[in-house]
Amino acid sequence: QVRLVESGGGLVQPGGSLRLSCAAFGIVFETNIMGWYRQTPGNQRELVASISSSGDINYADFVKGRLTISRDNAKLTVYLQMNSVKPEDAGVYYCNAEDQHTKRQSWGQGTQVTISS
Repeated sequence: QVRLVESGGGLVQPGGSLRLSCAAFGIVFETNIMGWYRQTPGNQRELVASISSSGDINYADFVKGRLTISRDNAKLTVYLQMNSVKPEDAGVYYCNAEDQHTKRQSWGQGTQVTISS
């Protein structure tokens, strides 16, 4: 059974930092492109960043160097380090896995990030 379990969300002040984690179960981690998506009320889920097993990284334009995606293949975990957060970074962050061969996608349950002073 495939499971992606996110953690690390919560309340952070503007300018603060937060690290999201996503632990993967039931997938061949090394063959999956791992990504973080964000969804805000009334909007579609949008890509924040993705990382392949070989370390190729893709960031959305709005990331602007403040967010960093990384993965630990030994721990089957992908991270999103969020620095200098802004109110517009708020939303529900979802972990995504896409198998490079089968194109099968899996989603986590989402973790809420709230930016407020």
